[in-house]
Amino acid sequence: MVDLQKRIVFWSDGAEQLTGHLRHEVIGHSCIGEALLHCDQPGCEFCKEDCPVARAMKTSHTAETVGFLHHKSGYEIPVLIRAVPVHNPHGSIIGAAETFEPMQPEAGDDRRENNLKVSGCSDEVTGIATKVLMRSRLRKTLQNFIEVHVPFGILALRVEGLQHFRARLGTEAAFALLRVMARSLQSSLWTTDWIGRWGEDQFLVILNGCHKEAMPAIRERVRHMLTNDGIEWWGERHSLPISIGEATAEPDDSIDSLIERAQKSLETAAAWRPSASVSGKTSGS
Repeated sequence: MVDLQKRIVFWSDGAEQLTGHLRHEVIGHSCIGEALLHCDQPGCEFCKEDCPVARAMKTSHTAETVGFLHHKSGYEIPVLIRAVPVHNPHGSIIGAAETFEPMQPEAGDDRRENNLKVSGCSDEVTGIATKVLMRSRLRKTLQNFIEVHVPFGILALRVEGLQHFRARLGTEAAFALLRVMARSLQSSLWTTDWIGRWGEDQFLVILNGCHKEAMPAIRERVRHMLTNDGIEWWGERHSLPISIGEATAEPDDSIDSLIERAQKSLETAAAWRPSASVSGKTSGS
């Protein structure tokens, strides 16, 4: 619940569980003054007069959209956002009530994590799939593509400057940042997709059922998800940029040829990405 100045006046148990932010941390604060609500891209477009809360209070009608919540741990959560105006007994609008519905079912995430634990193929740092398991998934997915023509694509992601980040802030800080990014990637994917750690500073994503035409939009969505990722370390916020490459399966592909195209795309993206400092906020490519 927010008042006319968009200050938070009520924060439910569900909001605490979903965001990690407790009541005393947000009540009285402006929902547009903190990196907390609707951060779906740099600058937080929902902080404008187009946000659901503003529309609901201005039009006196329910407003909804899709956006992101910024979890206290640093990762992003895609949600369906609904806002309705709140009236006093005289009929005047005095604020708005807003609800957030996660776009990804928790049960699906639990099943994916349980499968990793059972198979013993969970990365020790991030909890996502290891490179060994990802190659196995790639082999099966490519086989399905060849035999029954189920399309798929992959994203190759690299955390730029991770070695320098670790040298400056320590191994635990680097691990914490990787965990935050892995969680954001999981939140942005369907439960039929796979994400794994492909190298010390790289992730790999398998997008099942994805056609070539859809890849740019998915890549951009993932980039937006990761833009706001960061960690609080010794009282300061730190983040690193990410470069993203892509490739879609072709009839004559092998695992290596598919990975090679994604890596070439990644290097092209990295070449166009502006340089950034360890603690600076820079969009992924």
